[in-house]
Amino acid sequence: MVIDVYVWAGFIAFVILLLAIDLGIFHRKSHEVKIKEALIWSAVWISLALIFNYGIYIFLGKEKALEFLTGYLIEKSLSVDNLFVFIMLFTFFNVQPKYQHKVLFWGILGALVMRAVFIFAGVALISKFHWIIYIFGAFLIFTGVKMLFHKEGEIAPDKNPLVRLFKKFFPVSERMHGRNFFVKINSKTVATPLFIVLLVVEFTDLIFAVDSIPAILAISSDTFIIFTSNVFAILGLRALYFALAGITKYFHYLKYGLSAILVFVGLKMVIVGFYKIPIIYSLLTILGILLISVLASVVFKKNTKYILALEEKGTQ
Repeated sequence: MVIDVYVWAGFIAFVILLLAIDLGIFHRKSHEVKIKEALIWSAVWISLALIFNYGIYIFLGKEKALEFLTGYLIEKSLSVDNLFVFIMLFTFFNVQPKYQHKVLFWGILGALVMRAVFIFAGVALISKFHWIIYIFGAFLIFTGVKMLFHKEGEIAPDKNPLVRLFKKFFPVSERMHGRNFFVKINSKTVATPLFIVLLVVEFTDLIFAVDSIPAILAISSDTFIIFTSNVFAILGLRALYFALAGITKYFHYLKYGLSAILVFVGLKMVIVGFYKIPIIYSLLTILGILLISVLASVVFKKNTKYILALEEKGTQ
């Protein structure tokens, strides 16, 4: 028990150190994150996750290492959906690229706290009431099917319940004030639209956590494995956003892949009382679904261009 406490404390201290270095040294001044920088940071976060995964393999064994890797892959793939929301949100509020990193940084801090609450609550519920796993599984299947038929719409932050509640108790300025979340106007402290963006980012992650946490609970019941895989996936989310923000729209079939992953994980939870799918098969299935959805997007794009070229040639 003493070792467990030290391991938890060490991991949390390590995460705090990484975030402090990130914000205090590399992103001390607001600047636009270019694709090259984003790709480097993505490589750094992924490398750290894989090194940590190797450490789990050495100290906790192969099974736990596979659970971490599968959980990390699920959280990483599902977090791609967040990127579309971030893009629409920053576009709606016309947030300058140099201020986007700050919003995502503080948004991630809030996300880590919320995920921890969800994870501990979820594990505790399943440990005490095992039948809840079937409810989680049915919910994931429903969410996966719903995602399949969901159409992207315009974002409406003013209709967000958290934003509406906040505006009832706290004044909000009508324009941006640089990188500030709060400013003083006529000796009165008011929130800026940039803080409203942060609120919506937090609310969005809360909604996505409702899907992603049950999904990873199907992979492992170990709180440490679930939490650490979530943390590493979330830490790399900002870099992933800046690296992929300009090209995610071209992965037309990715949504179907994410839908299939949710349905698969939901089925895994529903049938756990009859058959427990080995973790290695779960990992390979999720990797296969992601690979097929990405390749289908690329092939579809090429075929579209080819068909358009043939049509244009035929009209000449």
